[in-house]
Parts: sequence; C-alpha cells; structure tokens
Amino acid sequence: MTAGTAGATGKRIVVGVDGSGHSQDALRWGAHLAAIYGAQLDAVTAWEYPASYGWASVPQDWNPGKDMEDVLKEAVRKVFGANPPAGLQLHVGEGSAAKVLIEEAADATMLIVGSRGHGGFAGLLLGSVSANVAEHAECPVLIIHGDQAPPAMP
Repeated sequence: MTAGTAGATGKRIVVGVDGSGHSQDALRWGAHLAAIYGAQLDAVTAWEYPASYGWASVPQDWNPGKDMEDVLKEAVRKVFGANPPAGLQLHVGEGSAAKVLIEEAADATMLIVGSRGHGGFAGLLLGSVSANVAEHAECPVLIIHGDQAPPAMP
C-alpha cells in the first residue's frame, strides 16, 4: 500500500489504526472530521519485527505486513461495514507505530489516534504511541479518549 495524496481540498486526515477499540473510535472520528473539512482520510497501521524474535523462531512464510494489512481492513470493516468513506486510503508501514504515523502525517492537516492501543497496560491514561506522536508530530494531534461516538451529521 502506498502513501496517499491529499483530497481536492488539499487537506488530509491521518488515523492510526491497530485494530483495538480505541483505534476504531479514532477511525470513526477521523471519518467524521474528514467529512466536515472535505479532507482525504488515510487509515495507517505499522509493523516491525519484535526485538525478542530470533531469526530461527520466525516462520519462513510469516508476512507481518500482510497480517497488519488484514488487521487494518478488518478494523475498517468493523467501523464502516460495507460503506467505507469515499476515497479512504489504507497504508501499512514498516517501523515503529509512532515513527510511521509521524512520517505519514508530515503533510497532514491532522493526526488522530486512540489514547491506548493493543499492548497498553490497563489504567494508563495515555499510551506510548499517542504520547510520542503528540510530542513529535508536525501537525495537530487529536487523541480520542473513551468511546463517545462523533455526533450525527446534519
């Protein structure tokens, strides 16, 4: 999957998606705000080989990029069903989630992430990825807390 281009308005909203409920909420908000601003909506996920994996323990047919592409597509399906927003772009990047999101959002109008994703510790208010992108992204960052859905469009 390749990086997207801005929509007709030149605006782009990037949403970090890891399949967690928080990232699905972020995707809902991203679609809502993209519709309001007439922006391109890009759903982005990332993968990297775990540092603890030795090459001998990785199955030869394992394709983590494809696995994350499947996670991304499933999250989009869960959020939008058979009706994803027009022009929705899906991107899978190799590297840490924060690094990939910051790079993808370099020219974005906004970056949206959930407050915690997979691997978060219960009780934490802010995950390491959301804290990292909030500190280092070059665009505004919206961090979605809780599970409040965006308001209905008029």
